[in-house]
Amino acid sequence: MILVLLGTQNNSFHRLLEEIQKNIDNGNIKEDVVVQKGHTKFASKEMTLYEELPIDEIQKLIKDANFVITHGGVGSIISSIEQEKKVIAVPRLKKYKEHVNDHQLDIIKSFNDMGHIIGVKGIEELEEALKKVSTFEPKKYIKNTGNILRIVEDFIGKN
Repeated sequence: MILVLLGTQNNSFHRLLEEIQKNIDNGNIKEDVVVQKGHTKFASKEMTLYEELPIDEIQKLIKDANFVITHGGVGSIISSIEQEKKVIAVPRLKKYKEHVNDHQLDIIKSFNDMGHIIGVKGIEELEEALKKVSTFEPKKYIKNTGNILRIVEDFIGKN
């Protein structure tokens, strides 16, 4: 099973679910797909979709997933890598009104550069990331609150 986490932002992330559907339709995704979609309006006969789930249910789904596809939210990424899951992270972007700014690009780049996730810059890179995930060996995540604070401080300093 593949778990997709879109977070709880008020903005839609329809583009990601459309791309996942495309990869189901073309046979690149053959597994069951479970989605926590938040406020994204999307229907699919091939995916199991939930608006919101209790955190304990999300944790169980992460544990049971073969890998996770997530937006660039720190909480979703850390919840997944703490359970040693392979993660593909796709940023919500301001130009599509998916978020208020493009900070998710920085978050994803940081976790990608540390070797914890497969980070992509845009939707068009998802298909390639799906091909890489089976052989990807993520670097073990060691909780380091100071490092996360540095990433946040660096981001705030840029803006």
